[in-house]
Amino acid sequence: MPKRRRNETSEVRNRSLECSFQIRRERDREQRREREMRENFGFYNGDQLLLGFTLALFYLIAPIGASIHEYRNEYFTPQLNAFLFHGGSEGLFASKHHEDHHDNNSNITSLTSPELKPLAGKSFIRFESVTFKRTSESAKIQNDMQSRTGLIEAIVFEVKDTERIGGNFLKNSSNVLCCNPKLSADRSCKVGEVIIQKDENNPEWPKRIQTFFEGNNQEAKMDTQSVEIDKTGMYYLYFMYCDPQLKGTTITGKTVWRNPDGYLPGKMVPLMTFYGFMSLAYLILGLGWFLRFVQFWKDIMQLHYHISAVIALGMCEMAFWYFDYSNLSVTGIRPVGITIWAVTISAVKKTLSRLLLLVVAMGYGVVRPTLGGVTSKVLILGFVYFVASESLEVVEHLGTINDFTGRTKLYLVLPVAVLDAWFILWIFSSLSKTLEKLQMRRSIAKLEVYRKFTNALALFVLVSIAWIGYELYFNATDPISELWRIYWIIPAFWSLLAFSLLVVICILWAPSRNPTRYAYAGDTGDDYDEEAISLTTGVKVEGGEVGTTVMERKEKKGLGSTDHLIGLTEDLAEDKRE
Repeated sequence: MPKRRRNETSEVRNRSLECSFQIRRERDREQRREREMRENFGFYNGDQLLLGFTLALFYLIAPIGASIHEYRNEYFTPQLNAFLFHGGSEGLFASKHHEDHHDNNSNITSLTSPELKPLAGKSFIRFESVTFKRTSESAKIQNDMQSRTGLIEAIVFEVKDTERIGGNFLKNSSNVLCCNPKLSADRSCKVGEVIIQKDENNPEWPKRIQTFFEGNNQEAKMDTQSVEIDKTGMYYLYFMYCDPQLKGTTITGKTVWRNPDGYLPGKMVPLMTFYGFMSLAYLILGLGWFLRFVQFWKDIMQLHYHISAVIALGMCEMAFWYFDYSNLSVTGIRPVGITIWAVTISAVKKTLSRLLLLVVAMGYGVVRPTLGGVTSKVLILGFVYFVASESLEVVEHLGTINDFTGRTKLYLVLPVAVLDAWFILWIFSSLSKTLEKLQMRRSIAKLEVYRKFTNALALFVLVSIAWIGYELYFNATDPISELWRIYWIIPAFWSLLAFSLLVVICILWAPSRNPTRYAYAGDTGDDYDEEAISLTTGVKVEGGEVGTTVMERKEKKGLGSTDHLIGLTEDLAEDKRE
């Protein structure tokens, strides 16, 4: 009996151990399955969701080319009697070294394999893996024994030669792009080809590169070749065909555009130097502000921390843009990480700069200790502006570099413009209220600072409006980017204007030994007392001239305190309404 009981006990223990092991195995299996699901499908927490979104964004925009124009099954658009596709346009500087077998005054020269020539000092447009694919219906009707059953031409020309493309130079033929039998009979062109009037000084210009379909093949591939540029100008690339049977043809591949000193587009070359100088300017401003900050660290206001943040963001923004452009010029590829950091920092800096102007205009830290009920409205406006600005920057800097501005960018510019106008109206409305409060409290020192700030801000707004008018005029009078070499001034101006306004704020609200002169003083009425001491006897008030006797000072102080309390009561009532 005891032996049987021991056996039964051991069996129960073994079964329980077996059950516990099985439960553990099931638990491990579930955890493993959950881990696999999380890795493959799920992002269960906020950090993983953000990471997944960021990676998805990278996959959508990568790889980001410098002057690389990618074509992904793009269709040709009917235009007059031709079908065309815009392959890109950029400002290109002339090559620094010319080929020996060509005249130095020639505009463009050879088509050779890019591996046979060094890149240093060369300016060119290179065709890589450009493939044309026609419809199966178009391919089936062709004779498989015929060597040429369809023609597509790549036309490269400088902007000043636009009139040489098509029948503009022919009498009664200005509405055609392709040669027809009537024009061919006059020996003006060849049937089925794009009409081009050659330059008398250089017969090779505008440049024509032909690619033929063979037999009933559905695809035709361009040879990898480069067009060297020996004259500075704005260059355009169009792919065209004249045969209606090729309707529905698509293009894939890419073209690489390079300047003599790197892959940076011609319009962006001066901006890299500008961002370098602006980084240095922000560094000098930040160093001066930091020394002042350390010198009077015991008397620092909350507003000074906001100004420090904007200076630091501006310094980082300019530095990131400089390194982004520098890397793009050397490698031909935009570093995704640096570019996204630059775009995000730029959007954050723009948002905080506008919020800084707004809270200063509201008198934060000077007239009122807090923003009261408008805090949520200010934060919401800042968040909306950040999203709109970030979207615009992403489309502008992470898309294909091209001198044509797409409709997408226009739709993203409008919300930013509306929000900027909203900021301006709110800022000046708040400034008006702040000036009224300071006049009522007779805070002369603060009033003087805010008057200077208002005048400076009004001047900056007028200059901005004038510059916007110039931009509209510039774009209206230069639709084909002939003035591409001075285009960099437009974005550079806005960066310079923002820096100048920041310098003005740093000067007006610089840390000092007497912070209460500009800081919020509560309900003590000391603002007026400190300011009244510095007044001369030539200032007129309601009871005659300001005297220097103790009795007159006490009367003024009492009057100022009463007015201050009345103003404070009105401020509290206004905060509640807001």
